[in-house]
Amino acid sequence: MNGDHQSGLTVPVRTSQNWQLSTEELAHYRTEGYLIRPAVFNASETEALRCGAERAVQVAHQLAETGSNYYLDGKRFTDNGYVTIQFEHESAASNTIRVIEPVDHLDPSLTALATDPRITVPMQQIIGTEQIAVWTNKLNTKRPGGGSGFGWHQDSPYWIHDCQHVDLLPNVMFAFDDATEANGCLQVIRRSHLQGCLPGTDDGTQLGGFYTSPACFSPDDAVSMCAPAGSLIFFDPHCIHGSAPNQSNLPRRAMVLTYQPAGHPTLKSRQIRNLA
Repeated sequence: MNGDHQSGLTVPVRTSQNWQLSTEELAHYRTEGYLIRPAVFNASETEALRCGAERAVQVAHQLAETGSNYYLDGKRFTDNGYVTIQFEHESAASNTIRVIEPVDHLDPSLTALATDPRITVPMQQIIGTEQIAVWTNKLNTKRPGGGSGFGWHQDSPYWIHDCQHVDLLPNVMFAFDDATEANGCLQVIRRSHLQGCLPGTDDGTQLGGFYTSPACFSPDDAVSMCAPAGSLIFFDPHCIHGSAPNQSNLPRRAMVLTYQPAGHPTLKSRQIRNLA
């Protein structure tokens, strides 16, 4: 880790209804590719959202019972309609959910989170338009004691074949739990977004092409997105990011929400979900 950049730019907890990014915050996002806003949601709000996330996991288990299973590099995936459920990697028969995408429609609290002005107002500024729409969102469960990590990757190579405006698909991660290096917090490669869409690895695996070629970046530029529960972490679609496994006895659940200019369909359902 590069200690000079370990914590990123953070801002004080806000109490007003104005959730716009400051000039300094927006400049940091544009330059570095990420921005941390700590503890934007209070403890009671965050606890209610944790409960909503766990309800969504239970719904996803029900969907998996009637879904279509398939395996990529020996890892289990299940599709039910336009919902994709990924399972943990300890075995091909794992029944521990790792990722659900999309997830916001599986519980009303998550539906409300996707339209919360604390998220959408900064997204309007980042995208540069007053009208925005949902692109996709996903829940990462990152269970204690071995919730698997994510290799270094960009989001843009996943999306470039489904979208003509991949530069305008910013992400925001909501932290349900305190995020630390011990429980596998998000890490980003600072300023990697300035290189645009980068080539993937060529290791002969089914999923290898979605992981960024190690020749394109240095791990020395990694920044740990350590933040308390209720925080928001904004990051660019071209930003190289990943995480280590959760080796702690605490969860590191997070929801990543991605937005786009209004009038375009979502990634998976192909519905247009403009936000008021």
